[in-house]
Amino acid sequence: MRGGSKQLRPLLEFPMSAAAEFRRREPVLIETGKAFAEPHRVYAEARRSGDVAVNEIGIFIPLRHRHADTVFDPALTRQIEMEPMFLRGISEGPLFEIYRDAMLFANGETHMKRRQPMARTFAFKLMDGMRPRVAEIAAEIIEANRGKGPVNFLDDFSRAIPSRIIAEIVGAPPEDWPKFTKWVADAARGIAFFTPEELPAINEGVANLNAYVARLLNDRRAHPREDFLTSYARATAEEGKLTESEIRVQMAGVILAGSDTTRTGTASILSQLLQHPDQWAMVCADPDKWKRAAVEEGLRYDPPVGSVGRVALKDLDIDGVAIPEGRVVSISLVSALRDPDVYPDPDRFDIRRTGLPRWNIAFGHGAHRCLGEALARAEMEEAIATIARLAPKTRIIGKPPTITGHVAIRAIDAMTVEFA
Repeated sequence: MRGGSKQLRPLLEFPMSAAAEFRRREPVLIETGKAFAEPHRVYAEARRSGDVAVNEIGIFIPLRHRHADTVFDPALTRQIEMEPMFLRGISEGPLFEIYRDAMLFANGETHMKRRQPMARTFAFKLMDGMRPRVAEIAAEIIEANRGKGPVNFLDDFSRAIPSRIIAEIVGAPPEDWPKFTKWVADAARGIAFFTPEELPAINEGVANLNAYVARLLNDRRAHPREDFLTSYARATAEEGKLTESEIRVQMAGVILAGSDTTRTGTASILSQLLQHPDQWAMVCADPDKWKRAAVEEGLRYDPPVGSVGRVALKDLDIDGVAIPEGRVVSISLVSALRDPDVYPDPDRFDIRRTGLPRWNIAFGHGAHRCLGEALARAEMEEAIATIARLAPKTRIIGKPPTITGHVAIRAIDAMTVEFA
């Protein structure tokens, strides 16, 4: 492992009764299949029985909001690195290179040297400044489809906006946007749950995206502009600490990380608002006042990322449950964001909530907190606000979408709307 991190011990090395002599409490057993289909019901039942769960293969699942400080403490745990690739038997290829070289799957000094150049250029002020452009793109899509019948909201709106925005940020010309969007959609499946049958398409998407990013970077080095990609190329050159693969992969990783999460988040938030007409009316009456609260509550109610997996660097005790060194500890964001100790009446969607924690752990916590948070918030908030302004009578056609899954990036089924 890189950065001197400790090896992940095999998940099945310890039976669930192992280390029983150290335990004061047993974790609650969660069945993965049931949790995938009905995550909120399963985790609510688990919280009534205890504070920490475990699944069939021995992954420990802290359930409470307060557990974030422990699980994300770099002195106690580390980020998962290459384990997903090794467990799948993947030892080469474009997706393997993403896991090997991305800051998302690194720790310590390796993580910092990869993150710093991107953080210098992917700054909050710059990303928050994209709000007017997000609103313009959202308005274009609405005006092109208003009054013309059913719209595939997931593909034609909530995926189109982040894809267009990131394409413009990296300087992709308009004629490249369709293929760029497809490559991003194919490649993004590689950092979520995927089947072996999907791997060839994922690798093709990653390879195409990597090659495209490499061409753009080389162009900016030869012909600098006053844009994001030129700034990133300069920052990496000044630091001089990254390989060419690392430079390219950080850019590709940022593109991928904000694709499916923003797509799912925007759709889920609009769906909940339309299912609560009184709250949608509040947003429509004053979009700028309520857009942040709507997004904050939507991310709490059904977060696009279900959990964050870490590896214990030492024996841990979380609320009386002993977790041996080397085991995977995957805090459930689905559960923590409905913790009744932090969010009264947690199963109620309510954009009027007050007394919220300062940091929304839907974006992670600590050194690995989402670098693209400002951009994701800008995209979701301005998308919702623009619909409220231009198409307040928008309705869902058919049944509302369902978000399933409880680990990593979650899945959302179809969502069809009519802008009106």
